[in-house]
Amino acid sequence: MRFDRLRRFDFVRDGLALAAYDSGGDGQPVVFQHGLCGDARQTAEAFPDDAVFRLITLECRGHGASQVGDVFSIATFVEDVAALIDHLGLPPVVIGGISMGAAIASRIAVRRPELVRGLVLARPAWVVEAAPANMRPNLEVGELLVRLSPNEARAAFEASPTHALLAREAPDNLASLLGFFERQPFVATSALLTTISPDGPGIAEADLANLSVPTLVLATGQDFIHPLGHAELLAQLIPGAVLKTLTPKGVDKPAYLADFQAALLAFLKDF
Repeated sequence: MRFDRLRRFDFVRDGLALAAYDSGGDGQPVVFQHGLCGDARQTAEAFPDDAVFRLITLECRGHGASQVGDVFSIATFVEDVAALIDHLGLPPVVIGGISMGAAIASRIAVRRPELVRGLVLARPAWVVEAAPANMRPNLEVGELLVRLSPNEARAAFEASPTHALLAREAPDNLASLLGFFERQPFVATSALLTTISPDGPGIAEADLANLSVPTLVLATGQDFIHPLGHAELLAQLIPGAVLKTLTPKGVDKPAYLADFQAALLAFLKDF
């Protein structure tokens, strides 16, 4: 979906103006959340352009056009998204997200099941545990930005074993991480990376096993930060979940987006 098709409005919570986006219309509402240090453009480009569905995205605190505040946690982001759903008076929605957005969606499905009629977990970076090993590269970048200037931090990262590993095995992850050295404000970027990377969705495997909504799990190979194993485990834990693998983003981004939209559209057509 084209980003410029979304109407932006401010949703005020805890005194902060959070940027929300809505494609409008009478279609089935789908609340779809971005990843860590991402924004609504990430969700828009992955979402099928079909008026049957109404895309809603909230840019989390410190992301996109939302104000920063001083509290970053997956639990806080979840409360913000749930509050937006309540504020809009939406019926139960399909909720989903990419990476951190998937963690937000899984926690909402567990903690606020009355809001959810379907679940989409795309390229999940968490299952249930906090501080998973796959999030260590994000934490490493954040810690460098705390100690060094952005240019010095990037130089140190480029000389690190993590950079070499990702250059070989996950070039798309590497491109995202390198972008963090240019993301402003730098203080917010470092705070997000150092606070969210060791965080977790705050749920248990038993909670996932008790879910009873249709669930789609999307994953790719060649992705260190979003391991295929996480997606496979989530698909095993959630009853009836369907796992779809996509063309790796680092191999062919247009093919990845086409695969993503096709899988999502096929899933949403059942609602």
